[in-house]
Amino acid sequence: MRANPNVNRIDYSTKFLKQLKKAPLSIRIAFRKRLAFFIQDQSHPLLNNHSLTGNLKGYRSINITGDWRAIFSEYEDEEGKKVVVFEMLGTHSELYK
Repeated sequence: MRANPNVNRIDYSTKFLKQLKKAPLSIRIAFRKRLAFFIQDQSHPLLNNHSLTGNLKGYRSINITGDWRAIFSEYEDEEGKKVVVFEMLGTHSELYK
């Protein structure tokens, strides 16, 4: 895998950090593993990185496990560098009600 030069910084919303803290240990471990793939290559097939529609339009989602997802947003900072902010973590049914 090659390093992804497009992402300069990764941040986490307060909501995401609370959800991560409450998640089962297996999910917290799975997130760390998926994050490593994400840092190397956002389009890695295991991530199934895709844009969302409806109420979550403007966000993107990656797979953590078969049922768990991490939702994130992207923007450019004042210096034109890409920042990714993980916003929400949960099961498919929790996030997409």
